[in-house]
Amino acid sequence: MISVTRTMAFIVSMAIALPAFAAKPISIKFIEDVVAGDSIYSHYVVVCSNEKEKDISAWNNRKSWCEGKGSKSRCKKKQLKTARKVCEKS
Repeated sequence: MISVTRTMAFIVSMAIALPAFAAKPISIKFIEDVVAGDSIYSHYVVVCSNEKEKDISAWNNRKSWCEGKGSKSRCKKKQLKTARKVCEKS
């Protein structure tokens, strides 16, 4: 009975602690403003804690932050939320 309780406690603690192991953004660097047709977006590179670099784009005068360079999909209103999301996926 004690062994089962300890095993269940271990499983629950690992499920809670697992998100803590995900990569996190370390820095966000502005690269350039890009003209795409009739709109302008800003290109940034996010450096993650696992040493990978990911692209994000700012649209609508930095009111919309999207994953990828020049992409308008998977967007959020906050730069840090988008940076966290791209690092978690890496």
